[in-house]
Amino acid sequence: VVIFRTLGLEQIERIVEIQLSSLRARLAERKITLELSSAAKELVAREGFDPVYGARPLRRTIQKEIVQPLAMRLLRNEFHDGEHILIDVAPGGVLEFKKASAPVAV
Repeated sequence: VVIFRTLGLEQIERIVEIQLSSLRARLAERKITLELSSAAKELVAREGFDPVYGARPLRRTIQKEIVQPLAMRLLRNEFHDGEHILIDVAPGGVLEFKKASAPVAV
């Protein structure tokens, strides 16, 4: 018998970052950078985690809550090449996509 520990919020947030790496790589081709606030990362982690299935639904949640809305905004020219996009949580608990100044490299 193999017993698995339930993933904590911190581990799920790390999985969110891993899942977003491929999206960031595609955006980098257009010199677009993407950043999630800690609140946005937590929201996606909570919505994408299922006590029974663990982090398996996370990919669908990221697709539905980040990839598809971002693609529509790019198609509508709300964001342009070379910009930095910040995803945060708006009042009402929905994700908000906004232009931001690029993060400072440390």
